[in-house]
Amino acid sequence: MAATGPGADSSGRLRRLVLARGAEGLGDGDLLALVLGGSRAGPVADRLLARTGGCTGLKGLHPAVMRRIEGMGEVRTARLLAAVELGARSLAYREPGSLTVRRPEDLHPLLWRRFRGLDRERFLALYLDTRHRVLAVETVSIGTLNVSVVHPREVFKLAVALSAAAVIVAHNHPSGCAEPSPEDMELTARLDRCGQLLGISLLDHLVAGGQEIVSIRETGWPTGPAG
Repeated sequence: MAATGPGADSSGRLRRLVLARGAEGLGDGDLLALVLGGSRAGPVADRLLARTGGCTGLKGLHPAVMRRIEGMGEVRTARLLAAVELGARSLAYREPGSLTVRRPEDLHPLLWRRFRGLDRERFLALYLDTRHRVLAVETVSIGTLNVSVVHPREVFKLAVALSAAAVIVAHNHPSGCAEPSPEDMELTARLDRCGQLLGISLLDHLVAGGQEIVSIRETGWPTGPAG
């Protein structure tokens, strides 16, 4: 049975509930209050969830904004950032080896998990074996609000180490527009050329924005020499 709310139980009682029944029985506010810890954690959890619109919005909340919320401070902000990152990594660790890519849509759930709530560009590389099973997912670059700097060597370094047969890259547009930019096309051409030289195929470059993910492979692969 779920607790009635983040303010209904002390931290001690919440800990006992988790140990006795598991975390599944607690509501979002109680789980968040338990992570934050200390006195009056319940009302702080309430304010956080109200600010983010629920747990899914926590990942996109900037640390500086977290710290300004009444009752947070450095310690609770650090705890929350660590908890959110652990949750993201626990999902990521289940992805490699369990996902075979046959079409771009196969990657949509994975990419939405990685990009949801982000306020800046993040560039990912997904490394595949000869059967197009995902071996690993790596964050290559985290950029600004509208640009990320990506070097081909950073994309292919892990591919070589893993003996990957192919690579798929993906990044988000925080603006919400999923249309590939000229810079996206130029980068795709460069990565494609580098992959050809290394014998590691660049299968696709996916761009996520709003409610849409665009496959550059399907909409118009760049041709011609890359710089």
